[in-house]
Amino acid sequence: MGFGALIVEFAPSLLRGALVTLQITLYGIGLALLLAFLAGLARLSKLRGVRAASTIYVETFRGTSLLVQLFWLYFALPIVLDIRISAMMAAVLALGLNYGAYGSEVVRSSILAVPRGQYEAATALNMTPWCRMRRVILPQAIVRMLPAFGNLQIELLKGTSLVYLITLMDLTYQGMVLRSFDSSKTPEIFAMLLVIYFVLAYSLTWIVRFVERRLARGRV
Repeated sequence: MGFGALIVEFAPSLLRGALVTLQITLYGIGLALLLAFLAGLARLSKLRGVRAASTIYVETFRGTSLLVQLFWLYFALPIVLDIRISAMMAAVLALGLNYGAYGSEVVRSSILAVPRGQYEAATALNMTPWCRMRRVILPQAIVRMLPAFGNLQIELLKGTSLVYLITLMDLTYQGMVLRSFDSSKTPEIFAMLLVIYFVLAYSLTWIVRFVERRLARGRV
């Protein structure tokens, strides 16, 4: 059987898995961005308790394995706290919490990288701290964040390949199922997986670059 015929045979299963992977990725990116901004801003807070809480979150999830976090949410949480969540929710939570912790450092460092003169000018215009952050600091900082956020979302996409271990029928899961039926087709199956993951990753990269160009337009 030629490679073209294999593509026709395996494509429906792999595309179903790719849709699940894309769904997990998009939900995970949304949660990770939310947590990144919340934790990143919290680490800049003047309140010691807020800074401490955000630091504990960031260091815990950056310092432990994503796979262990995934297993803990799906397998251990029902035993320890009698809280049962779906495999999809466990996957999104694990990915969002993990990459949100990494993203918080991007947010924090990008805000700190805005020139001090911008803060002083906004203060001189009698802006409140929130207004200053929203209208002056964040618009400049977000442009600095985008390249790093682009890298993190690609890492998050690749991290979704672990979710098949908690029974989610994602792209990797479908590939492993196909391989179990005919291990002689392993090279072809994994070649197709590589291509699909590359297409998904490149699409995300293109979107980030497009947004980056739009936001950077007119800025020095």
